[in-house]
Amino acid sequence: MRHDEVWHDEVRYDPGTGRMTGQLTRVEPDPAAEPGRRPRLTVAGRPVTVETGFLTLVVLALAVAALTSDAFLTQTNLTNLLKQMVTTGLLAFGMLVVILTGGIDLSVGSVVAFAGIVTAGLVSGLPLPLAMAVGIASGIAFGLVNGVLVARFELAPFVVTLAALTTIRGLAFVYSDVPIAPEHPDFFWLGSAMLGPIPLTTVIMLLVFTLGGVFLRRTPAGRAIIAIGGNAETVRLAGINVRRHVVLAYTISGACAGLAGVILASRVGIAQPSVGVAFELDAIAACVIGGASLAGGRGSARATLGGVLVLVLINNLLNLYDVQSFWQQVLKGVVIVVVIGVQRASRPRT
Repeated sequence: MRHDEVWHDEVRYDPGTGRMTGQLTRVEPDPAAEPGRRPRLTVAGRPVTVETGFLTLVVLALAVAALTSDAFLTQTNLTNLLKQMVTTGLLAFGMLVVILTGGIDLSVGSVVAFAGIVTAGLVSGLPLPLAMAVGIASGIAFGLVNGVLVARFELAPFVVTLAALTTIRGLAFVYSDVPIAPEHPDFFWLGSAMLGPIPLTTVIMLLVFTLGGVFLRRTPAGRAIIAIGGNAETVRLAGINVRRHVVLAYTISGACAGLAGVILASRVGIAQPSVGVAFELDAIAACVIGGASLAGGRGSARATLGGVLVLVLINNLLNLYDVQSFWQQVLKGVVIVVVIGVQRASRPRT
């Protein structure tokens, strides 16, 4: 049980049914009431929260970009910015759901490649919606397999998804070791369609985050996923099927990765088996910047979306400055370390 977040359970044995019943309640700690705890990091007398931290990063990045680059506020750049955040955003939400259970999914980048190249390969022989559905379904299937291996066979999530990363990447190359560029004119529609000034794919991503946030906070399954990361044993004693919800979390991650792969292939107009390398790192970074705990049990869809926005703004700004890609990776690493440091300082510690 982590010191900064406690799940209180009122578990009772019902002799009539032979089951354990009870209720899980999140108990927010009161640092002032607990002797020996140091107060949270404060600025001007107010505690520093993750939300204020990444909002400050967003505002700062926007201000710097607008003041130092004439190209940043152009319609073309803003549209590209909205399109580029879709892949990272979808992967980050799926990753968040897995991280909330205390797990990790390193296979999402490979799923993006497989879903995209399968969709591109099938579009010449199948109706476009069906080909896209197959691509998304492949992501769901991979996520389901990962979840079963982690939950049913109790294998380490890192090992399972690392093995899946290489296996799925290999399957993508088995399907086609060369890029596929579909000639079907409607294949590019999803990636290029606009709803007014906003790309359709961005609307889809925002819809995923909106519905996902409601799922995590307002449904029994979503609350169970969060509680599992806090204390899986307490959840089990409360009569909740932990394995089923862990499988559900990995399946959601696979579905998001499959959708991201289909959208990415449609946007760039070509599917490559080598695409998606290190995409999982950006997804994890977005979750961490948004305040999710890699130990599980803490994180939100809204904050993760903020983390995605921070990452995309950093990448876009550095691209406008013609900064080489490896320096972008360096800066990402620095940002992650700083954010984790702020999170640690902002939590009460014994």
